Amino acid sequence: MDTKHCAVDGWVDAIPVPGPRDTVTFDLVVRPADIDVLDDDAPDTIVTCTSGDPRITHELLNGIQPGDLLRATGTLVQPQTPGEPARLTVDALEVLDTALVPVLREMVLDRFGDYVVIFDADRDQVPVFTAYGVWVGLADNPDAIATLIDIHERVNGGDA
Repeated sequence: MDTKHCAVDGWVDAIPVPGPRDTVTFDLVVRPADIDVLDDDAPDTIVTCTSGDPRITHELLNGIQPGDLLRATGTLVQPQTPGEPARLTVDALEVLDTALVPVLREMVLDRFGDYVVIFDADRDQVPVFTAYGVWVGLADNPDAIATLIDIHERVNGGDA
């Protein structure tokens, strides 16, 4: 397995997603440095990024939106199978430029105290996680959010 410590500049493709064990995953769209000499239909490179650093996780879940230009520094693992995206484990993150307007259209992020939920017009289920990016669970519908948060607080002693 070929690994390399490097920095990658790219645009966030979609809203970062909380993962297991307090991690977050997101894709960066990376354009070649020599884009001016390439064909117009030359493909962009997608780099799948993940981080477990609490500061990076918090920033990705609370301050980053699709279209933001980031510099992600970490360990890059080349895919074993051609056509799969490279994977970058991020240990440092820098925002180089922000998107001009929020691109959230069918999805809405909302706060419930120390909790964040994502309402999606195409789904009844509502993902719930803490403001620090800890996964709480998937509420069956908006009416079940309070119950899910209640259970989480009872199990975890009330700390979000």
